[in-house]
Amino acid sequence: MFEKFLKTIKEEIRRSNYVMTLHAEEEMNDDDLTIYDVEHGILTGKIVERQKDTVSAEWKYRLKGKSRDGKGIEVIVKKGAVGRLVIITVYLS
Repeated sequence: MFEKFLKTIKEEIRRSNYVMTLHAEEEMNDDDLTIYDVEHGILTGKIVERQKDTVSAEWKYRLKGKSRDGKGIEVIVKKGAVGRLVIITVYLS
């Protein structure tokens, strides 16, 4: 359903054309994940839901994938105003 945008997300990860919010970094650290786990989760993931932000009205996407050691991981991303991918949050699932 969102295959075209998923392809774009994965291309941005491969090119390191993304930023992480402070919240995402804190959640990553709380779950003992590395940036490589987050990248792997996105690269192995599928979009399971599209959500509309109630404040900004921007679309954000929830992906489910696997960390490098095979744990389930979920990542919420959006396309930023300047074209970079924004990793909003990440957590184990």
